[in-house]
Amino acid sequence: MSTTEITVTGNVVTSPTRNRTQHGSVTNFRVASTERRYDSTVQGFVDGASFFVDVECWGELSGNVSHSVSKGDPVIVRGTLRTHEWDSDQGRRSRPQVKASAVGFDLSRGTAEFRKTQRAATAAPLGDEPPADPADGGERDYSGVGVPLYELDPDSSATDGALDGALGAALHALPEPALQ
Repeated sequence: MSTTEITVTGNVVTSPTRNRTQHGSVTNFRVASTERRYDSTVQGFVDGASFFVDVECWGELSGNVSHSVSKGDPVIVRGTLRTHEWDSDQGRRSRPQVKASAVGFDLSRGTAEFRKTQRAATAAPLGDEPPADPADGGERDYSGVGVPLYELDPDSSATDGALDGALGAALHALPEPALQ
C-alpha cells in the first residue's frame, strides 16, 4: 500500500480536542487552506476556493498540539493523507484526513516562541550520546545534548568570555536590527 505525504498550510477552524484511547493520546482539529490569487480587476489579492481537512495527531505530538494550537492559528501540517470513512443516516460518508507527523505555526504570518518539552528522564551525559547518523556523513554539528551553545543577555554587553576573539568581535560589529 502506498502513502501520500502532504503539507497543508492554513488556519485552524476548530478548537483542538484531545482524547485518550486504548492506543494512546490523540488530538484532532480541522484546517482550512484557502487559495489566494491576484485579481487584476480589483488590483489586489482575493480568496479563492478553500480546502478543509481533518488533522489527527498521536503520541507526544498530540500533547504538544493540544497545549499550543488554538482555533484561528495559522499552521503548517505535514503528514500522511488518507480518507476517513463512516456510515451515517445519509449513507456512506467520507472526508480527507491527515495523520500528522509535524505541526507548526506559519511564521510568514506572525511570530512564535518555542519551548522544548521537558521529559521525565534526565538527559544523557555528553559521553553517552547516541552514535552519529551515517546518513549525514557520520558527524554532528553540535553534540551537547540538552545544553545550549550560549545563553546571552541581549541587553548586556558583557559576555563573560563566551565570545572572545575574532568571533566575538565580528558578532559585536553587526548592526542592531531595525525596529518596525
